[in-house]
Amino acid sequence: MTATKDKFFKPGKVDARDKAATTDHTARAIIAAESTARDKKTEKLKAMRMLREAEASPDVPAKPAKRATKKAAPKAG
Repeated sequence: MTATKDKFFKPGKVDARDKAATTDHTARAIIAAESTARDKKTEKLKAMRMLREAEASPDVPAKPAKRATKKAAPKAG
């Protein structure tokens, strides 16, 4: 194993623009990955919902029962 100055000393300072570009690239990659994952999840959930709705019985729901109305009591006059 050869001893070199690269193994013992920190490399020189990184230019601020290079550091910003690296950070920007990394952040954009993370955002793109999250967006892709979110889109895949949305498509999966949509497919599951469509399948569940297709399997549900296509029965026409019965009309809701009419509520009984109270008859007005005759006014005593």
